Amino acid sequence: MKKYLIAILFGLFTVSQASAELGVNVGISGSAGLFAASGKEEAGKTVKGHEHGAAGWYSVFIEKSFGDRVSIGVDYVPDALESETTESRRSDKTTSDTASNVENKIQIDFEDLTTVYLSVNLTENMYAKVGYMKVDVITNESLGTGSTYGDTDLDGQTIGFGTNVTMDNGVFVRAEANYMTFDSSEGLTSGDNTVTLTNLDGVSASLKIGKSF
Repeated sequence: MKKYLIAILFGLFTVSQASAELGVNVGISGSAGLFAASGKEEAGKTVKGHEHGAAGWYSVFIEKSFGDRVSIGVDYVPDALESETTESRRSDKTTSDTASNVENKIQIDFEDLTTVYLSVNLTENMYAKVGYMKVDVITNESLGTGSTYGDTDLDGQTIGFGTNVTMDNGVFVRAEANYMTFDSSEGLTSGDNTVTLTNLDGVSASLKIGKSF
């Protein structure tokens, strides 16, 4: 995914170079969010589950402004968002007549979360934004059966609203709220087990600080 991020940033820089006034905003963002996920596991029978949790992260962003109202930008989270480790014990059938209890542990990292977005100024200080997200899902598992789950990636969409205050020296501060939703995964397979993410969405609040050039 990093090569796509570099290509987008290069494209924004090229556009800004062609303008007499750069119209470029760069900054850093701190965010906290609440997320809810639903999924199912198929291992002879279908088991459905629901989980929710909180997360905090930071990101960097760059934008290119077009006039006074419209901007396009890229927001990138450098560090992984790590889930808690889930443990369970299952009966693993070794032969037609015997079975053994095995311990399964799984933990998930969400890496290279990248958002490409369009922002529109509604008033002098208020704005709305929509965006497309992509994130790599890395599974870190220890399964008593010896199997492993594969990694995957998720696509998502976001919509948000915020307020912006810009100082005379070009430094700006923003407060922003977003709703995020990710598409379902096609399923992570380990032996006869398949885990499918059917729903992942959340809300977040962010504080951003940056500089306009």
